[in-house]
Amino acid sequence: MRTTQTPATDQLADVFARHGRERSDLIPILQEAQDKLGYLSKETMRAIARQLRVPASSVLGVATFYAQFYLQPRGRHRVVVCRGTACHVRGSREIREGVEQKLGIREGETTEDLLFSYETVACLGNCALAPLLVIDDRYHGRMTRERAATILDEYLQGEAQARGTD
Repeated sequence: MRTTQTPATDQLADVFARHGRERSDLIPILQEAQDKLGYLSKETMRAIARQLRVPASSVLGVATFYAQFYLQPRGRHRVVVCRGTACHVRGSREIREGVEQKLGIREGETTEDLLFSYETVACLGNCALAPLLVIDDRYHGRMTRERAATILDEYLQGEAQARGTD
């Protein structure tokens, strides 16, 4: 007898228990799975497909359609720079370049040590704080390239202290 139980299925047991087996449950399950596991691996998407009895290609199609879903491991800290009109006019380009230089990654990438993932968004809706940098849902308004580097250094120091390497 073939079993469909996998490590991903075990990890998502509580998520599956909160939802039904209807296709309409797909997005909430994907959201909770990502919250729990950090990203949506192929194994995770296959487990969800089995749970909902839908083709794995349908799960992949939804996961790749919405920008909120990540198919690669993400960094512990999410760094976001707004590139909306107000932020752009007030210098978000310099902040983006500074973040990329400081972290050594480009937009959409994650540092090799999985500490930071960096992305930009079209607008965060906080134009009064432009230009805006957000790290882990903490908003840093009226940002400059230098202040962004200082804030990222603080995160790096905090990580080093947590690992006992500082």
